[in-house]
Amino acid sequence: MPKSKSKRRYQPPPRKKPKPSPKWYGVLILSLWGLGVLVVVLNYLGLMPGFSPLHVSGDTNNFYLFAGLGLIAAGFLAATQWR
Repeated sequence: MPKSKSKRRYQPPPRKKPKPSPKWYGVLILSLWGLGVLVVVLNYLGLMPGFSPLHVSGDTNNFYLFAGLGLIAAGFLAATQWR
């Protein structure tokens, strides 16, 4: 049986380079982070709607806290997809 003269290995085609993210995507990430931090800080200062300043125990509204943390988490998730 004749031997093959070619000793090349198979090379898969090169991967396509992913497209860079649009310029507004970075602004979106920073906006999500900034808005999330702002909501958390305003919640602890008692400046968000639905907060009763007469409540003696200093209890904050958990809805705003989780909404702010959710915005920060959404910013981090968006940042992982940024190119």
